[in-house]
This record gives sequence, structure tokens and C-alpha cells, in this order.
Amino acid sequence: MNRRNFLRASVAAGVAAGATSTELLAAYEAATTVRSEVEAVTGDGRAIALEKAAVQELQAGLRGDVLMPGNPGYDDSRRVLNAGIDKYPALVVRPAGVTDVRHAVRFASDNELLLAVKCGGHSWAGKSTCDGGMQIDLSTLRHVRVDPRMRRAWVAGGSLLGEMDRETMALGLVTTAGTVSHTGVGGLTLGGGFGRVARRFGLALDNVRAVDIVTADGELRHADAEQHPDLYWGVRGGGGNFGVVTNFEFGLHPMKREVLAGELMFPIDRARDVLRVYADMLETAPDELYVDAIIMNPPGGAPGMAAVSICYSGAPARADAVLSPIRKLGKPLQDTVAARDYVEVQRRFDNDDPRSVGEYMKSGFIDALPDALIDRVVEGFEGDPGRSTTLFFQHSGGAIGRVPVDATAFAHRDAVASMFILISWPLGSVSDDDVRYLRNYWGTLEPFTDGWYTNEISNEPQRVVNSNYQGNFERLLEIKKRYDPHNLFRLNANIRPMA
Repeated sequence: MNRRNFLRASVAAGVAAGATSTELLAAYEAATTVRSEVEAVTGDGRAIALEKAAVQELQAGLRGDVLMPGNPGYDDSRRVLNAGIDKYPALVVRPAGVTDVRHAVRFASDNELLLAVKCGGHSWAGKSTCDGGMQIDLSTLRHVRVDPRMRRAWVAGGSLLGEMDRETMALGLVTTAGTVSHTGVGGLTLGGGFGRVARRFGLALDNVRAVDIVTADGELRHADAEQHPDLYWGVRGGGGNFGVVTNFEFGLHPMKREVLAGELMFPIDRARDVLRVYADMLETAPDELYVDAIIMNPPGGAPGMAAVSICYSGAPARADAVLSPIRKLGKPLQDTVAARDYVEVQRRFDNDDPRSVGEYMKSGFIDALPDALIDRVVEGFEGDPGRSTTLFFQHSGGAIGRVPVDATAFAHRDAVASMFILISWPLGSVSDDDVRYLRNYWGTLEPFTDGWYTNEISNEPQRVVNSNYQGNFERLLEIKKRYDPHNLFRLNANIRPMA
């Protein structure tokens, strides 16, 4: 919460406890006062000290907050979804508006600070937080406005996908918005933006008509097909390399609110059968059908399962025919497929306590699912009672693959699915053997992949990052040189400007 909200809540609680508003204000000011130099780090890892007066000046120039360790709200901001990431920024800026974002970016640039930008905090590798630098936490920059006549949505940069779904579907309109409602719009969209209707309407970035973005010089730029067209091209697939997007303009599509969605779950010894049917569906499914395949062993020794998760947004009269290949697998252990509200479907896999476990993951795009890959998936999959082990495929193709490779910076248009292998564990319980198993298992699967989703960036070597942009890299490099020549925005699938 910002100062005003904090004070309002504190006064209400304090009055009930017998404290005066003057006492509460004094306590809050004492908790947030900059008392000394702030130890920080630069983007290249050098230790620096931010002068007390400079930090105070930054604080005084914002409507939002500057938070440091010990301040109310600091821990909420610094944390990300993957609880295995535990980093401590030197200071956090929670902007109340675009001008605050500009001030924060200029301060970070002037001081060469390591800079992280957080929207929903879903970067599993923790790129939206940092140790010793500045974090810009966009959680206070959320708003969605929809024009049903124009079929447009204007979405503030810190908004979450569920907020956008709720506003657009209330008017019978939709755009691609991931599969978990508390994902940040910015992080998802800039790297690609898969989702349950992406095969029908394209990636989230394919539906971006314009952005407002604060670049490394602190300037606010509007980028679309006519104004800063190079920047408009680059942000659609180049991730957070070019600045902080404060507003997205999305094109919307008519869609009925009721969809057919749910899971068909089978014993894990049916995994090979499930994946063979899935391989056929990757080639034949209509655009309106989205299907994921999952193999999972839960912790604690519970039985594993093989499953498909579907969302069909097409004509109800065609549903039986569309799903008939899956139904040929026979009677499942559990069948939850039913007519559902799309907005509720988008929330179905939200984790009630997403910060209770640590995670480690590997992923890559596949252009086909041949028998040889299915064999390696099934033969190498091993559960363990001390962890959750999951391998899943997220459906791609359809409208995504009909966009030319060079139309946006997103290059992986030939993929039919993304393949993920993930382990998760209660905090403090993971062993080196668990991580070693995943790495070794992934080593048998990776030869079947063709690049990886930039939103899943970890600590890949720079040559691997560069090559993952494929034929679009050289153009992205020139845009990076133009708008971020000193690499202020580096906590991403980074495009390093050359000297």
C-alpha cells in the first residue's frame, strides 16, 4: 500500500488501540526516513553508496513510495512467486503513476543501478527482483479500460491477467491472457503470451496495437505501427530489454463466455498412450481447441497420473467431434470436462499459496512430438515422495504459427508446443540429487527442442540467449543500442549492446 493507504489503515487500527494520529504519523515517518547512505550495487556488480540526500530527493519527488529493508511493504514487494528466490533490493520504488516510473528510471540510470522490474512476480528465475539494486514494483499501477465499440482494451503496465479478463469478458470480448490469472500482463506479453485462446487469436503480443513505454533515458514514448515502429516491433518478443511499459493497447475479439474446459486423468502407466493421442492432436486440432498434456507424480507417494487439460471455445455442436480423439483413450480415472465460465477457467489453477514452495524448471519449444521423444519422456520420468515432479506440454500452433517470423520479434512461430519439466518442493527440503535428476533428464529431451520461451530465462550463456532470438537478433540488437545503450534493463533475456 502507498503512504496514504498505510496511514489510513494505521490510524484506524491505532485509534482502536488508543494511539493518536500524530503518534502514528511520527511512527510511520520514523520507519520510512532515510537515515544514512544506502549501500547498493550497479548493473555490472560494483558496490556503491547512494547519498542520503539523493535518496531523499527521489522519495520527495514521488507520489508513490520508496521502500528499504525494514519499511512496511518492503518484503511484499521484494518477494516473487518462486519462494526459492530470496533477494533484497537496496530500495524499492512503488510508483503511483507514469511520472513516478520516469523518476525511478532516471535515478537508476544516473546511478548506474542494477534494476529489476516486477509486475506479477512470475519470473521463476527471479528476474523481477534483485540483490542490492533498485526494484520498480508496478503493483500500484493497475487499471483496465475497455471500449467495446472499438474492440480495444487499455491496460496499465502493472495489471494482472485476471483483471483484464474480467473487464473484457463482461462485454463479450477477449484477448489472449495466459493460463493463471495472477500473472502480470507486462511480463507475459513482452516475451510472447501464450494462453487458452492463443491458437484462435494469436499470442498476447500479436494483439498489442500500441504501448506507452519509459525507456532508459526516462522519456515516455508511444510506440505503434507509425510512431517509433522499431520499438513497437522490438517490445513484441524482446521482453523487458527496452524499458518499462506503463500502458498496453490490446485488440479484442468477440467470444462467448461459456467454454468447454476441464481435465481427463488416467493412471500414469497410460502416459505413452496419452502422449501418442496428444501428438496426433497437435497436428489436427482446430484453432478453437487448446490442449495441454501432463505427466505428474505428486509428493508423499500418492499415485502419479497422465492427463490432458482442454479448453474448447468453438461451436458447442462440434464439441463431441472435436474431442473424439481424446475420448478414444477410454474411461478416465476422472473427467472434469464441463461447460464453464471462461473467466473462472482462467483462475482454476491459481495457487492459493504460491510462495510456499521452491521450484526448478527447464523448458523448450518442440516443432513435433515424435515417438522417439515420447519414449524418452516416459522412460526417463521418475517421481520421488519428497518432491512434486511434473512434465507438461503447452499447446501452440494455430493462429500463432500463421504470423510471419519477422512480423514481430518473437521468432518461434513453428512450434506446436512448449515442453516443460518442473520439480517443486517444500522450502528447505530440496536435495542436490533432485536438481541433478532434472538436469540429466532434460539432457535427454533437449535435443528435440528448437529454442525456448524468453519468459523462462534462467542463467543461459550469452551466446545461447542471442541465438534464441534466431533471425531477429540483429534487428533487436540495433534497437537495444538505440534505446538502452548502457544496458540498464538487463534482468531479462538480455540483449547486450556492443561497445
